[in-house]
Amino acid sequence: MNVITKAALPVLVVASLLSGCATHSDGSAPLNQRTWPLCSLLGGAVGGGLGAIESSAWAGGGAVLGAIAGGLICFAQDGDEDGDGVFDRRDRCPDTPPNTPVSHNGCPLPQYPPSEKASAPEPEVITLNDQGSVMFAYDSAELTPAAQQQLRTLTGKLNDPSVASIKVIGHTDSRGSDAYNQALSERRASSVAEYLISQGLAPQKITSQGRGEREPIADNETDAGRAQNRRVELHLN
Repeated sequence: MNVITKAALPVLVVASLLSGCATHSDGSAPLNQRTWPLCSLLGGAVGGGLGAIESSAWAGGGAVLGAIAGGLICFAQDGDEDGDGVFDRRDRCPDTPPNTPVSHNGCPLPQYPPSEKASAPEPEVITLNDQGSVMFAYDSAELTPAAQQQLRTLTGKLNDPSVASIKVIGHTDSRGSDAYNQALSERRASSVAEYLISQGLAPQKITSQGRGEREPIADNETDAGRAQNRRVELHLN
């Protein structure tokens, strides 16, 4: 065995041994970049042992070569000891706890509390219809005394500061033409809004709208059903 071969033998054996133990991906192997001192120690031991096989004079040189080769081999490994998906060579934050989201350099991403979207409260709807007592005079937008009394009982609730706005929506039954019922529903909604304003509600708090016969809630083929459909709704927001 010539001199070059004898000098290279410890290095080759150490390289084969440590490369097999070192990790390139998931950090599961015991030897990688961060454990280069251990690699140097193992390389020196293996190199020294192999050198001693030849002669005692080779033992020291083999140990030195093995230590250097071991340290370089392990230091060159790109392991991922903390398992965060970032190789140790680029990992600025080693020992990241498991399952922690990290940036490209291995440091934990900032965590923010989940945003809670404030859901708009559903408007409260108060329905006034002809089922209990007639709201309007026949074929008219004039409120009956019973309807006025019913509205007066609601003014305290409607004036509450928690009620930001009130939409008054008028509806009719299906008797008559669509155009006529639309206009009648608008007049009746406006009549209710004007009466509430006369009872002290702020004008800017109230709007009115008519929807004619388009949104029945009961059967228009019966008297009871038509009485339910002839209604005014107060939508409280």
